[in-house]
Formats: sequence, C-alpha cells, structure tokens
Amino acid sequence: MSNQNLLKPYHKNINLKNRIVMAPMTRSRADNEAKVATDELQGLYYEQRASAGLIITEGSQVSKQAVGYINTPGIYSEAQVEGWKKVTKRVHDKGGTIFIQLWHVGRISHPDFHNGELPVSASAINPHAKSFTPEGFKETVTPKAMTIADIKQTVTDFKNAAANAVKAGFDGLEIHSSNGYLFQQFFNACSNTRTDEYGGSIENRSRFFFEVLDAIKTVIPQEKVGVRFNPSLHGMFGITIDEETIPTFEYIIEKLNDYNLAYVHLSEPFTDVSDVPFAVTNIAKHFRPLYKGTLMINNVSDKETGNKVLEDGDADLVAYGKLFISNPDLVARFENNLELAEWDQDTFYTQGEKGYTDYPNASK
Repeated sequence: MSNQNLLKPYHKNINLKNRIVMAPMTRSRADNEAKVATDELQGLYYEQRASAGLIITEGSQVSKQAVGYINTPGIYSEAQVEGWKKVTKRVHDKGGTIFIQLWHVGRISHPDFHNGELPVSASAINPHAKSFTPEGFKETVTPKAMTIADIKQTVTDFKNAAANAVKAGFDGLEIHSSNGYLFQQFFNACSNTRTDEYGGSIENRSRFFFEVLDAIKTVIPQEKVGVRFNPSLHGMFGITIDEETIPTFEYIIEKLNDYNLAYVHLSEPFTDVSDVPFAVTNIAKHFRPLYKGTLMINNVSDKETGNKVLEDGDADLVAYGKLFISNPDLVARFENNLELAEWDQDTFYTQGEKGYTDYPNASK
C-alpha cells in the first residue's frame, strides 16, 4: 500500500514526508490561567501524531480579545511562547513538521471572556450562535463594530503573534480565515454592512485579511504561511451564502497567486448545500483551477477519498481531523490498511488526558 498518493512526499515551498495533514482542531486542554500549551498535555498529544506530513495546531488566539472558547491556548504572551517551545521541540525530535493556527473568533465570543465588554466584529450583527464559556454554552450577543483603530490594532496583534510563532520554533503558521470567525465576518455580506474601506465591495471586504497577510510576511517568510477558508459554509456560525459569497472567495484565492504561500487550505461544505442557491458543492474541483500553488483540502471522509482527490489532481495535500483524534498513528494505519479506532465525541472539549493522549497506537 506504500504507493498510495497520500504517502508520497511533497516538495513545493513546503517539504513534507507525506501528504497527510493533521487538521487544526479545538481541544480545550489549556486549563490554566495563562492559557499556556503544556509539555505534559499538548506536547505529548502533538508528539504522538508527528508521523503526519504536517501538523496544524488548534486555533491559538492572537490576543486576549481574540478568545471565544474555554481553555484554548494563546500565542500573545511570553509564557505562551515558552509553552509552545516545548511542544515544537517534541514534534521536531520525532521528525515532525508543525504549523500554528493563528485565530481571532470575532463575534463568536461572549462578554464573559472580556470582563463584560462586547466582543468585536465587522458590524454590530448578532450571529445567533453559541459561545462555549466557562459556564457552558451561552447565546452570542450583538458585537461591537470594529473601529479603524481596532482593525489596525488587530493587524498588529496578528503580526506580533506571527513573530511569537517564530520564537516558539514553529515551522510556519496558518491564518484562520474560516468557519465564521473574524475574517469570514468581514468577507460575507450577512455579517459585514460597513460603508467604509472595509465594507461594500468584494475588494473592500477582503482588505482586512490582506492587510494581516502583508503584515505577517514582514516577520516570517511567505512560504511558511498558510491560509484557511470555508467558502460554502452556510447556516453555521451565523454565516449564510449569497450571490457574492463564492465570487468573494474566487477573488481572494486568485489574488493569493501573487503571494508565495505554503498552501491554501479549503474545507468542503460542513453541511449539505446541494439545494442552497449560489453554493459550491465540490470545493476542491471548483477552486483547483483558480489557484496555482499548493492546495490542501479538508473534510474528506477516509483514506480512499483522500487518495482519490490527489489522484484526480484536485488537491496536493489532504487534512484529516477527527480521525487524528482517535488514531495518533493514522499514517501507519493508512499505510498498513489497519482498522481505524473510533473517537469519543464526549471528550472532544473536556480537560485532561482522557480522550486526548490516551488513544493507543495500533501496534500497542
């Protein structure tokens, strides 16, 4: 089975031993006041999965304002940098490659995280979603529309987080511009009704993202930066598709050809959008002709689907999420056609090692 497309090395801006990527997944294990990734938990968790061609960490907030879920690790303080250093060392000692995902949730947050202050977004529009707070899930609120000064500060926050990622020993980073979080709140008209240079036209609604990307590439080489999008997200995180949604992502992704990125990471639809007007049902096939660099696809279901998307040339890398939770040795299981372990969804967002670092390898 070693001739599988998934198991072939990849060398284009990013050098990977195989094309199987561990997708970024929130796991809520930074259960400490400083929101630090620890050697004992995150270090072991990622080390166990270092056989992946690339690990992309859970989303890590770029500032205190960026948080919206309990116990997620940050990358804005010195203590957080020191914690991540231990994680990257463990992965590198096992021959792995690891990127950190930089995150700002925007309006998918709650005043409980901000000393009673409102979370921020492109516009003051409630997503009518749920925020996972220290007191459990709560309804989101109407956020504060970001001022120009807020936007400029957030650009700086991402730049500083990128510099911290370099200090922490990461091989690169991914900008989380997906899944209804802050950047997608600017992209989509349902969440952005601004009338300044950050609203209205597709170019304006994309401006903030490109300002962040341009700032980040001043502190880390472009070829160490990936970006993530979910173009056909619909009916989740307060996002709905309209006639400009897909053209917006077409504009962004075509413009990214002017950059020399590690990859563009796209998610297939999270829900059935076959009857949704203006949606794209096969993201890989739609966007592959538009992007000339490395394309990663997420939300494929199994080994066969992953190999097929590579064989068809619709993507270069395949990111797996839940399968990596319960199968730390997923690469070996694919290679040797071994049975896959089932995950325990009840422990996805709990604390401690249960359902996190206690899944066995197939050989044990």
